Amino acid sequence: MLSTVEHLNNLVNAVVWGPPLMVLLIGTGVYLSFRLGWIQLTHFLLIWRSTIGRLFSGRTEADAGELSAFQAVSSAMAATVGVGNIVGVSTAMYWGGPGALFWMWITAGVGMATKFSEVVLGMKYRQVKADSGEVVGGPMYYIADGLGRKWLAGAYAFLTGAAALGIGNMVQANTVAASLYETFSLPRPIAGGCVVALVAVVILGGVRRIGRTTAYLVPFMAVLYLAGGVWILLRYASALPDAFATIITSAFTPAAPVGAWGGATVMLAMRYGLARGIFSNEAGLGSASIVHAQAKNTPVGQGFWGMWEVCVDTLIVASVTGLVIMVTGVLGQPDTSPGLLAAAAFAQGLPGLGDHLVFICLILFAYSTMLTWSFYGGQAWEYLFGKVAVIPYRVLFLAFLYIGATGGLRLVWDVSDTLNGMMAIPNLIALLVLAKVVEREKQATLS
Repeated sequence: MLSTVEHLNNLVNAVVWGPPLMVLLIGTGVYLSFRLGWIQLTHFLLIWRSTIGRLFSGRTEADAGELSAFQAVSSAMAATVGVGNIVGVSTAMYWGGPGALFWMWITAGVGMATKFSEVVLGMKYRQVKADSGEVVGGPMYYIADGLGRKWLAGAYAFLTGAAALGIGNMVQANTVAASLYETFSLPRPIAGGCVVALVAVVILGGVRRIGRTTAYLVPFMAVLYLAGGVWILLRYASALPDAFATIITSAFTPAAPVGAWGGATVMLAMRYGLARGIFSNEAGLGSASIVHAQAKNTPVGQGFWGMWEVCVDTLIVASVTGLVIMVTGVLGQPDTSPGLLAAAAFAQGLPGLGDHLVFICLILFAYSTMLTWSFYGGQAWEYLFGKVAVIPYRVLFLAFLYIGATGGLRLVWDVSDTLNGMMAIPNLIALLVLAKVVEREKQATLS
């Protein structure tokens, strides 16, 4: 049965992640970058001043919303700064070679404009329900109201609800269960039960409890992981120039076999780099705008937080993972599985401590991701079926957590890649058509 599912998914995946989607993803980011005057470069300092610079000011620019701007971006980063930054980078480089990291950087560079546009549109077209005062927003709403295509909005909502059960659910639970088994020999069914219980405590409390939890959890886990990674890079500083050269060279020429590693083609580097890059920062998926729309902020102001999110997630956190893998030389070592590549690198770079640090961060990253993606899926289901569908969806989400904890890693990752690609298509269409709306919002705010 599983082999049949894997075969069918591979057929769909080959189409979904073929050259057309790669061109669409990168092309949309490049188009939006030009349309917005390469805002990620020309307004780089303003972006940081308007985000981190105002973090402790306590000022807000809008009354509507369930979360502060920082809680909203923390919730979004809880979904992006996750397993994709550790296992995602590891699997990308294992199957796609060192050049995959370069293509992850490309998705982040142009993805900053993509994420900015998603957040601006999510804020602009969000709705406040008259009966409850609840704020809702995201691609479903800007596709339906901005693009005028309700059927496409429905398709996006359906795919988001399904994708949440993979990218933000089974992948995370699978990684946690595997780590607990390999570290403590904890059986997967018990690990799955623990994951379900810990996630249920938070998500059944709604978006405000998710926002409060992630606002504390995300900064702690990111700083902890970066501290360990930067320390290793300082220890291996002499190897950094060769690491950068190999990454860039392998992005455009086939990567030669090293040790037990069999090498990779340029197409594999692009395919896994782009797929894992999107898995990491979600630029192009539109999902983050669902929680950004909850923020008490202006569209452009919150859009700056969206760009900051991509920068930190991929250009900093994911890059640290990839560079640690390169400088420690674990890519070609025998008996190193793709999902444990980063753990092996940290264990070698920080003997006696690195593997424990990765284990702790992996658990925290996965946990925070599951919290936010449960909200994404619930909002998508609410758009399709009404408020009555939210609680049943959360229960379904918890059930899939348990299933993911006992599934195979490669199949779970591949199915998630397929769902991500399908989910991106309607969102990218909306971004291209509504680029003029984003441009007007930017000009009105920054002129």
